[in-house]
Amino acid sequence: MERESAAGGRRDFRNVPTITIDPKSAKDFDDAISLRALPDGTHEVGIHIADVSFFVSPESALDKEAHKRATSIYLVDRVIPMLPEALSNTLCSLLPHKERLCYSAVFETSKDGSITKEWFGRSIIRSAARLTYEEAQEIMDGNGGPWGEMLGTLARITRALRKKKFDAGAIAIHDTELRCELDADGKPLSFYVVPHSESHQLIEDLMLLANRRVAEFASRAAQNKPGAFVYRIHDVPDTEKIAFLDLYARPMGYSILRGKQVNPAELNRLLIEVLGTPQQYFVHSATLRAMAKAIYSMKNIGHFGLAFKHYTHFTSPIRRYPDLLVHRLLTEYLKGRRVSAKLLQHCDRAALHATEREVFAAEAERDSLKAKQVEYLAEHIGMESNGIITGVTNFGVFVREESTGADGLIHVTKLPDDYYVFNEQSMLLVGEHSKRAYRLGDTVSIRVCRVDTGKNQIDYELVP
Repeated sequence: MERESAAGGRRDFRNVPTITIDPKSAKDFDDAISLRALPDGTHEVGIHIADVSFFVSPESALDKEAHKRATSIYLVDRVIPMLPEALSNTLCSLLPHKERLCYSAVFETSKDGSITKEWFGRSIIRSAARLTYEEAQEIMDGNGGPWGEMLGTLARITRALRKKKFDAGAIAIHDTELRCELDADGKPLSFYVVPHSESHQLIEDLMLLANRRVAEFASRAAQNKPGAFVYRIHDVPDTEKIAFLDLYARPMGYSILRGKQVNPAELNRLLIEVLGTPQQYFVHSATLRAMAKAIYSMKNIGHFGLAFKHYTHFTSPIRRYPDLLVHRLLTEYLKGRRVSAKLLQHCDRAALHATEREVFAAEAERDSLKAKQVEYLAEHIGMESNGIITGVTNFGVFVREESTGADGLIHVTKLPDDYYVFNEQSMLLVGEHSKRAYRLGDTVSIRVCRVDTGKNQIDYELVP
């Protein structure tokens, strides 16, 4: 084990190879990773998280404002941070070549990726490099660089973690992240999907490891008593919504339901099978809609989507208030102390508030993107492209345009000459005479025919 530094009795990782991997646009670096080879050929993996709790004291003005905001909001053209930028982008941010205070989760791993030993506590680090996901992926693809061996070893470890997660029944949802490129004046220039490369998965799996093991440790320390820790929980899916997806998937050869229970293996087979196909967006979106909303709670029911019995959010205290609370609770449990009723009551209220604010932030982020899509297409009336049907109603079909990802409506009156009947059970619009059918997941050729910037609405029509 590393010697403890003189900086407040923190464990010293300043001489252990440590890097950050984040999006190109990131300004607040709240997590770093380290790797150290051990004499017996195994490895020590460090997951280092900005120690926001060192700077933000309970019930201080900073703490009250962070609690009120509960989360940072990432709009297309700006960030509304939970913490002042002096903290989020500077003092707490794990900038390269700067000594920074952290809360760390450190694991010793066997050669097959199993965890043999763990340690949680306060630390001090000095990141040696700031890599983007693209730079990390290039290195992992064998294009050289000083971090090739480190990333190669971490990739092997995280692949083993990923396999165990899916073997346990985790759901392999790939939520598409759409971003907008802006000019200097904030005008939308283009839209693109962020690739979910192995460099993304590597960081994701290490963060999942830290979150899960912290939750397991805290649960044991609290003797599994309800109301003693802040969990990130995820209930079982809505059976009716899964039944609808099952109805759609059965003709494709999948059986997602086993009685009234979800069959995770079959659902994962479908989710993986449609990757890269026109049906990917619909299938993954329908799966997300069927899933319960993950929330913060002091009552642990586990996390269905990840197949974890214990899970929390520990890794992003710069942008999420529940993570800050988890750090405070973890501090008490590491010291073997009983958490005060006052702190637990605050955590209970804050968990509910943070869930509400998370929903608000997600809606604001969606609205921000939609506004830029509308702004872009308002200047491209008449543009022709392909789209995929994402919704079917009695008054028309909703289509997602391929180059912008913008959802719009083809009104039933814009469909080819016929009278169309809506089949709600099969989610079809069928021409009474032509028998022409429009169904979820179909690819269609469309033209932008009307954009209402005041209402953020887009209308398409079919291209003959």
